[in-house]
Amino acid sequence: MEVDWKTVERTLPLLAALPESARAAVRLEELEAGGALFRAGTVPSAMFFVLSGEVRLVRSSRSGGEIVLQRAKLGVLAEASLDQAAYHCDALASTQSAVLSIPRAVVREALKTDRFASAWLAELSRELRRLRAQCERLSLKTAKERIAHYIETEGENGAVALGQSKKQWAAELGLTHEALYRSLAEMEKAGSVRTEGGRIRLFKARRGR
Repeated sequence: MEVDWKTVERTLPLLAALPESARAAVRLEELEAGGALFRAGTVPSAMFFVLSGEVRLVRSSRSGGEIVLQRAKLGVLAEASLDQAAYHCDALASTQSAVLSIPRAVVREALKTDRFASAWLAELSRELRRLRAQCERLSLKTAKERIAHYIETEGENGAVALGQSKKQWAAELGLTHEALYRSLAEMEKAGSVRTEGGRIRLFKARRGR
């Protein structure tokens, strides 16, 4: 399928910096919900950029649960695979998604240009900040603390639009879905969160007088 570069440049600022000479190598792939972009153990041959939808990097825990390492929307996916011999996780589409693939050799060559290298560094910095917030969240002891932290760091104006199922959200929070449902119900009863359609709003606890 032909790549619409006007849409790409508007949606993915990083790829707006991709040299013209590299654009002919870019391919557009479409994934159905639940489809695999790649599997753990396979050899990386391309770098991927999520144009629409969402793709998750996941591993299975010893108990068979899903551990979410990354949720990519409108950005680079599995950026660490640029110099890896094999993938260490699966990439699964949460919803119907469109993904751009660029051969690794082409990306390495593009990184020799100042403009793309600067844009790549900015993208990695954003991902580092996201990972730090995720590590901080997973260090919290209670489910309620993790829920509140997620809304505060991932949302805007005290509310977050999940864009995923509660079961997937629980995996991202490092919780069982039962623990998530129970904690949300308790928080709603206490008035600290409220569900508004597909959004969850956080309310600060009121201090007694």
